[in-house]
Formats: sequence, C-alpha cells, structure tokens
Amino acid sequence: MDLLKRVFVGSWLVASVPALAQEPVSSEAADEARRAEIDALRARLEALEKRQARDHEELEEVRAVMAPIAPQLVPPGPATAPVDTARAVAVPVPGAKATDIQVEWGAGAPIFRSGDGVFSFKPRGRILLDVSGSGGSAYEARNITTTGSRALRLGIEGGVGPHLFYQFESDFAENGVDVVTAFLGWRHKVLGLDYDIRIGNLFNDRGLEGSTGSDSTPFAERTVVGTAIIPQRGFYGIGAQGRLFGPTWHASLTLSGDDVDSAYAVNDSRTVLARAHWNPVKTDATVIHVGAWGFDEKLSSAAGTVTRNTVIGGRFNGSLRVSTGPLTGATGDTGYGAELGGYWRALWVMAELGRREARLAGQRDFLTDAWSVSAGGFVTGETPPYNPRFGNFTQPKVSRSILDGGPGAIELTARYERLAFTQESRLGEGWAATVGVNWYLNSFTRLMLNGIHWHTDNRGGDFTGGDDGETVTLRAQVSY
Repeated sequence: MDLLKRVFVGSWLVASVPALAQEPVSSEAADEARRAEIDALRARLEALEKRQARDHEELEEVRAVMAPIAPQLVPPGPATAPVDTARAVAVPVPGAKATDIQVEWGAGAPIFRSGDGVFSFKPRGRILLDVSGSGGSAYEARNITTTGSRALRLGIEGGVGPHLFYQFESDFAENGVDVVTAFLGWRHKVLGLDYDIRIGNLFNDRGLEGSTGSDSTPFAERTVVGTAIIPQRGFYGIGAQGRLFGPTWHASLTLSGDDVDSAYAVNDSRTVLARAHWNPVKTDATVIHVGAWGFDEKLSSAAGTVTRNTVIGGRFNGSLRVSTGPLTGATGDTGYGAELGGYWRALWVMAELGRREARLAGQRDFLTDAWSVSAGGFVTGETPPYNPRFGNFTQPKVSRSILDGGPGAIELTARYERLAFTQESRLGEGWAATVGVNWYLNSFTRLMLNGIHWHTDNRGGDFTGGDDGETVTLRAQVSY
C-alpha cells in the first residue's frame, strides 16, 4: 500500500511540474487580456459620452426652436406651430424606430410623436361651465338665475411632417352637437416669411377678441364689437384662408361660404374677409398692437333675415339682449373695424370699434355701430397672454401653478362697451360696464368672476324702453 501511495504521489508531482512552470505565463496573458478589455470598455464609454453630448446639444437646439411664440404663452400645438418649430420636431429621435411613440406633456394634454418624427397628434378639449344671475331690471322676466355650458368641446389636431397639419373639433354645448373647427392645412416659407393655407370650416380672423377663442377671452363674453360686427353666417364658414407672417405682423385673406349645415337647396352666402395686425413696438416687456379688418358678404336667398338680438349683460339670460325687431329683405352686408392697444409688463389695454352695414332691398341700410375699451393687469406679475403671431389672446404660461404650491395667476379686468342699431331711426342701443377677476390655477384651468352693470333701450320686442340692471357671472373652465 505504501508503495502504491508513493507511486501515486510521484506521478502527480511529475504531472504538475509543467503546469506550475506555465502558470506565470498564463497569468501574464490574462492580465494583458484584462487590460485590453478595459481599454475597449473605456473607448466605448468615451464614444457614448461624446454621443450623449451631441444628443444633448441637438436636444437643446430643438428646445430652443420649440420655445413658445412668446415667453408668456404655452407652447403651440401641432396645428398652430410655426414651420421652423414643426421642422425641429419632425426629426428622428436618436435610436428610435419609426413605430416607437414619443410622448410629451403640454398644457393639460399629451402630444404623441412617432419615433421618426413624421407624425404628431394631440387631443383637444374645452369645458366652460357658467352660472349667471341678473337683478335690478324693471322687467321681472329679466331677473333670473341660470346655469349653462358655454363650451363643451372635444377634438384633435396633428401634423404629418413639417408642412401638413389638420384640426377637428365638435361642440356639445347647450345639449346639441355642432362641428366647429375642421380643416386641413399646409405651411411653408416664401421670401423668408412663414405662410400657411387652410381649407375647411374656419374660425373668423376678425378683430382682437373676434379672433380669440372662447376659452381665452379676458371676460366671460367677447366685446360687442366681436359679437355684433360679424357676418350673417356667424363665426365659422367653409372655405379657404391664406395667412402670411412677418416678425412683427400678420395678414390673412379668407373666402368662404356658410358654416357646416344641411341646407343644400339654395346657394351659400359668399363672404370675403381680410385682417392685418402690426406690432410697431415688440419687446419682452412691451408690445403695441395695431389692427384693421373688414368683410363683405353676399347673402343667399335663405339668409335675408338680419334681425339682431345681441348679448349685452350675460349669455345665459335670453331676455337680456339689445334687439332690433324684425329686419328682412337683406341682400348683403359689409363690416369693418380697427384695433389699438398693447401691454407693458403685467398691464394691458385694448380698444376696438367697428361698423356693419346691411343692405336691404327697397329700404335704407341697417347700421350696427359698436366700440369697447378693455384693460387688465396681473397682480401676480405675469405678462398678459397676448399672442404676437396672430394678434389675439391665448392661454397664459402660469409661472407658479397651485399644483406646484404657488398662488397661480390672478388677473383683474375692466371693460366699457357700447352698441347701437340704426335704420331710418334708432332701433335699439345698449351699454355695459364690467369688472372681473380671473384666477388661473395653472396654464389650462381658470376660474372667472364678472360683475356687469348694463343698460338697454330697445324700440321693439318684449322689453322696450330704457332698462338697467346688474348681472354676476361665475365660470369654471378647463381647456387643452
């Protein structure tokens, strides 16, 4: 047994000598391999860091181009962005596939983009709920309290590449369904200037507040210039519109028929509408706004009644209107107006005036004259949400949202407006003085309170003669 043990141990020692002799060599080779691997990893890390730096620079360039039209505004959506912004976002995301979806959150809603940058899509919505109470009228039927939905909208907007864009919205307010905005557009540059062409059911570009959405007006209702100096077809019409944008101005021209309806037995009315605005002074703290607009409308045989009942003290009091009595036989109308105002830091003031001349067969023209002066200021220091690209109001960028522990944005407002209807004699007139407060909880949520002292003097209808009273309106809204 001892002999066998000696033979086994000796054999093991003999077999181990070559391996022991080779161990230093193998250790050196392993160290060399590890050093090579570390060098390769270091090179890959440096390449990734360089790529990350390039991606960061590209992202910063994109963010710079994607900045809001003005610092005090929320960034534009796919259908309202300038062509340079659309180009900046219509680029492939590094490392992303065309089928990948990129999501970014805007003012209350997500914007979806394809990984190759070609497609963009954003849902749109608007909820405006009001409660309104009137009192002080000599007519008891006017002293009522009502509730209503100023707007209940749902829609979409999107883009295909940097140039093609679209938008569609329906309104479910007042328990009905109406197609409002619905268009297809193309944007590009000519002679270094942005332009776009839109075809569809288009919102009027007409006056400062007349071209402002219902969710962005500083008061619960537009000024009487925006509601009375208007084509007979209303705020929308199916047609084509071209817009040209300069650094401090824009101009538009629209040719349209009636809005979306089901009347196909007679010709549509024909409306030609033009507007231009200019900012002779435009800095981060100060803007001066000058604008002018006009329209001419040839009325169809089905649109000859031009009777007016214009809101003066609250939309949801159907008895509170400046009225003309029956007016028939109209063949066409022409309207025009002017705008002047601006802002300085947190304060703003705007004035508008306009006239509408309706042509009646065998009768004197029916004239509508309106003017208004409005002012406001943000006690929390925000810059007024004036959009210098379109010359209207839009949603503000709230610097300290209540969701972030801030106070939101608080705006105080005041307005005086006057309206008169005349034919051979005065048919009706009225005026209103409004004070209000807007509390923006964030950039897409607002609470609004308006107190209105109004006067009407109608020559016909159920509420004739001079009458005065007060209306208080409270609104809660979400818009994205």
